[in-house]
Amino acid sequence: MHVLIVEDDRVIAENLYDFLEACGHRCDFAHSLAAADSLLTRDQFDALILDRSLPDGDGALLASRLRAAGNPLAILMLTARDTLDDKLAGFGAGADDYLAKPFALKEVGARLQALLRRAGGLAVAQRLVFGALSYDPTERAVTLAGRPLTLPPKALRLVEVLLRQPQHVFSRRELEMAIWGREQEASDNLRSVLHTVRRALTDAAPVRIVNVHGLGYKLVSR
Repeated sequence: MHVLIVEDDRVIAENLYDFLEACGHRCDFAHSLAAADSLLTRDQFDALILDRSLPDGDGALLASRLRAAGNPLAILMLTARDTLDDKLAGFGAGADDYLAKPFALKEVGARLQALLRRAGGLAVAQRLVFGALSYDPTERAVTLAGRPLTLPPKALRLVEVLLRQPQHVFSRRELEMAIWGREQEASDNLRSVLHTVRRALTDAAPVRIVNVHGLGYKLVSR
């Protein structure tokens, strides 16, 4: 399941991200409505965990826009606004479920699974291909010229992010947010993941990750 977490409380967002990732889900994080809009236009998600009190507005506005556009994305509102009127407003905006803070992480996981079952299952994820490099999001499998590559979860996530926009230059921050859901205090964490992927690709591979000095990293084909 690909989940977008829209939450401005960093501790809550990190706890959700880590828990759902440990359950085998793929997560992205946005701290505002604007950041969520940007991610929703670039990627396909199965579910949205949505706070209401965000820095640039009420999360219910995002739910309303999605529903007005005919987007069937499963929406779980997760917010401190817990009065009956708040809940009715959330459902009226298009939420499929509403859970008040504080909450149990296991309950969040269970409610997301229930929403997806009611929606008829997960969206079909499209295989990503660039040159000889291929990633199957459903199987979470990477192949290079037809040969399977064995990669740990964070390295898989890096490959997926780069394959979604081949030859696009990703900044360190963009990659850290995509892999961990937050910026890292030290650059060594990202370097370690990059090293893992580069070692798997080998120097002779027809596809490689290159540094763009002062800007970031991109995927190129020889």
